[in-house]
Amino acid sequence: KSLQPENNPAYDFCEAKFWLAKKDGRYVGRIGAIINHAYNKKTGEAIGRFSRFECVNDSEVANELLKTAVDWLKQKGMKGVMGPLGFSNLDTQGLLVEGFDYLPSIASVYHKPYYQKLIEDFGFVKEIDWVEFRLSIPNSLPEKVVKLNEMIKQRYALKVVTFTKREQMVPYSKKIFTVLNDAFAELPFVAPMTEKMMDFFIKKYFSMLNPKFVKVVTEANGDMVGFIIGLPSLSEAMQKAKGSLFPFGFIHILKALKKPTVVDLLLTGILPEKQGQGVPALLIAELQQTMIDHGVKYVETTGIFENNNKAITTWKSYEHIQHKRRRCYKLMF
Repeated sequence: KSLQPENNPAYDFCEAKFWLAKKDGRYVGRIGAIINHAYNKKTGEAIGRFSRFECVNDSEVANELLKTAVDWLKQKGMKGVMGPLGFSNLDTQGLLVEGFDYLPSIASVYHKPYYQKLIEDFGFVKEIDWVEFRLSIPNSLPEKVVKLNEMIKQRYALKVVTFTKREQMVPYSKKIFTVLNDAFAELPFVAPMTEKMMDFFIKKYFSMLNPKFVKVVTEANGDMVGFIIGLPSLSEAMQKAKGSLFPFGFIHILKALKKPTVVDLLLTGILPEKQGQGVPALLIAELQQTMIDHGVKYVETTGIFENNNKAITTWKSYEHIQHKRRRCYKLMF
């Protein structure tokens, strides 16, 4: 549905086209090209995107796919192309270049190792990387962390909102995306979420969430200043379900949602002016306590830009491995 204009509101500010490659009677690859006009307006550049590149290990096929996408973008007046990128920052982003032996999270991507050579041989060069971490959750929160949390709450008059039912999250759903717009405003590849985009992602993701792993921080007047969303990992459950909900696949998915041992950090957002008030530490500690209470052993982070030293330092304070790396490439015409 994300490829169909009638279903994806990103088409309000994006153009896109998709192609399949066929060789010797069988389909051997695919690619998409996207122009995000909202992002180009924000940056003042004419840069297109290639998206959803998948291919057999054949340079002829890869070159035809990439050339087709590039030529279409040139015809549309673009001066360069980046990718793999999707319609928005909540769409698929980056090419996996490290971590092929690890199970991918549902919030991330997986690619074959040879894709990197195919893309680089075409002429693409690195623009920036995302790094991902696997964190080990201790059996209890250190006493100093608990005391620090209480001090942060009192000093800045902050309140942590927790949930037990999805219905309780509804009044906060749009506010989450409003905070996200402010928190992500200066990040690469990000354009502000429209109302229709907010509704699209709420409908897409909220029914999947376990509300206990969603935390919101507000000021005394109720204004939201930050949030963190953890999603019980569905990776193993999807494998057991073999790609189908029926007849029994849904049982594995429901079990994973209710009794997770691994949680994927789906999304975090904090107002820029509040990031120095301890809100990030407060959110992480509150979610960590819930994970301890529910027997969660590991957390998979989503991609963090490799130059985001503050976030990387936070994750490195845990027992961790930095196990995956995704890359965005660029080619100027």
